Amino acid sequence: MRKRSTSAATTLAVLFSSVALSVAGAGTASAATATLTTPVGLVADGALQRVFVADQANGRILATDYNGTLVGLNVGFGDVSDLAVSDDGATLYAALPATHEIVALNAANLQVKARYDIGTGAEPHEVAFAGGRIWFSYRTTESDGFHGNLGSVDPAATDPATAVTLGQLPETVSPYYNSGLLDANPSAPGLLSYADSGTSPGAINVLDVSGATPQVVAKTDSGRYSSDIDLVPGGSQVLWNGSRKLSYADGGFTEGTPLTETGWLGDVSPSGLIAQAYDRHVNVYKAGADKPVRRFDAGNSSMGDVAWAPDSSRVFALAGNSDNTYTLKAFTGPALSVPTLTVNAPTSAARAKKLTVTGKITANVAFPAGTKLAVTRTDLESPSGKKLAAVTVKSNGTYSFTDTPPAGGTVTYKVTYAGDATHTSATASDKVAVSRAATALSLNNNGKLYNYGTDVKFTAHLGKTYKNRSVQIYADPFGADKPKKLIKTGKVNSAGNLAAWVDMTRDTTVTAVFSGDARYAPKTVKVTGYARVKVSTAVSHHYRTAKIGSTSYYWFHKNTDPLLTTSMTYYPGRQARFDLQVYYQGSWYSADSEYFPVASNGKSPVTLEAPGEAGIRARMRSVYVNGSSGDNVNSTTYGAWKYLYFSN
Repeated sequence: MRKRSTSAATTLAVLFSSVALSVAGAGTASAATATLTTPVGLVADGALQRVFVADQANGRILATDYNGTLVGLNVGFGDVSDLAVSDDGATLYAALPATHEIVALNAANLQVKARYDIGTGAEPHEVAFAGGRIWFSYRTTESDGFHGNLGSVDPAATDPATAVTLGQLPETVSPYYNSGLLDANPSAPGLLSYADSGTSPGAINVLDVSGATPQVVAKTDSGRYSSDIDLVPGGSQVLWNGSRKLSYADGGFTEGTPLTETGWLGDVSPSGLIAQAYDRHVNVYKAGADKPVRRFDAGNSSMGDVAWAPDSSRVFALAGNSDNTYTLKAFTGPALSVPTLTVNAPTSAARAKKLTVTGKITANVAFPAGTKLAVTRTDLESPSGKKLAAVTVKSNGTYSFTDTPPAGGTVTYKVTYAGDATHTSATASDKVAVSRAATALSLNNNGKLYNYGTDVKFTAHLGKTYKNRSVQIYADPFGADKPKKLIKTGKVNSAGNLAAWVDMTRDTTVTAVFSGDARYAPKTVKVTGYARVKVSTAVSHHYRTAKIGSTSYYWFHKNTDPLLTTSMTYYPGRQARFDLQVYYQGSWYSADSEYFPVASNGKSPVTLEAPGEAGIRARMRSVYVNGSSGDNVNSTTYGAWKYLYFSN
């Protein structure tokens, strides 16, 4: 199984240095998460169904389950550069450059089992398990500069001091400037790929490590800059730099058709599936294919490493986030092609008339002949959906079916492909506006004016419908402080009527609503009833009341100021208009009209200045004027005239 250290090349070191990784399940936060910097060594263990990743900067090694939930953590390893798992999944190996050792850990609990010292002058870089041994690339410092080479650890050795063998590059493979990139794959037993990881161009090699010493199977000349190398099982091939295929035979390499998408990191499963990190996606290719069978949207920033579960059931990816963190995501069904399914229904149609629905299903993997799609119709008669006859897909991927919608309103046709051994399921839908007949709905009392507080009966009348005989009646008093309220709901009587009572303290909009049914469209009607305010005026400071002619007057001495107190239904900001008229030579003449505030207790007292002259007749009234009195929640209301007489 291939694993990759993210510091394998300069470009990858730039990508991953000083970033954080949040380990989580695919697409959602896991039960336990961890934050890492410079994550390295992403590798999966099929026996335990674990995923391992190391924190290079902080010396931590973490284990998650196949969903990304953190299940294990061990610390204190210093500078971890790579991880690998034994073929039986029991042992996890870590390369520690700073302490010049390879460490074996129990994969089940991350406890150290053994430490292998490779010598003070050697810095291990990558590790891979092949041929029953753990192989590691390393670098030494010589008088002429750095040199890369290959070493191994024999886990069967009883003494860790004798388990390590250095300098195992064959003579035909020149030592490189840097330590190499390694890869092994359980489906290619005994093989190991080795490529220079330095900034200087080097060669690519495939080695047979099944015997006592590594033997060259194939090698290239120098001149290739490598950031990634993966063995492709069963095909005498390697995947180079995440997208280019190099086949080997007779000791050499031949470059073939590259993958259609350019990548920088990849991994090849034991079954030959290729996972490729590309931009913000993970592309999956079937063995021998050049075009991806599936693409996963993995993050919103640059991608990190990818790794396969050994059974090819999942692919794991370090998905980049915009805040320079990386999230470990697990994607299931990676080799399944994702179909594109369309449904095209008419925009509108007549109820009880036949209509035709068409569509198409396509995928980059062919569908079996006779593929069928399930069809469901959802409407007012069948809100949970009614299953219709399945439709067969034609050889070109198109399909069509007819239906006669029994119900009007919004009708939804949902088409579903259940999926198969090579495809995921797919669902698509489209909506049709199906016509419905109109019904009659009326409401009485529109425009009528009522005294304050009158209880008024509003009656809704519903005409012919299909099944629904219910009506809702709402009252919406004028003014923002009184919300619209449902005051009655129920079925109309045998005459088609439903009544509700409204206490008319304000102008009120009354609404009747029929929500519609399968054959008749919804309908709403509105009426407005109007309400006067309650208004009266109290007169004070008079010394008697007496009639002049047939009219009763309040009598005042000529130098006494009358107090006229209006009582009016209160509303914030409301004012009462004070109308004053004077009697002269048989007629009443308007002397003044002025607005005065109505206090929160509903009172508006006004003192009228005495005329200082006897024989004067006057009258006043209080008026609420819709709009001019400061609000419009009631209808204009005139109070009664109050008659005043001034005597000696």
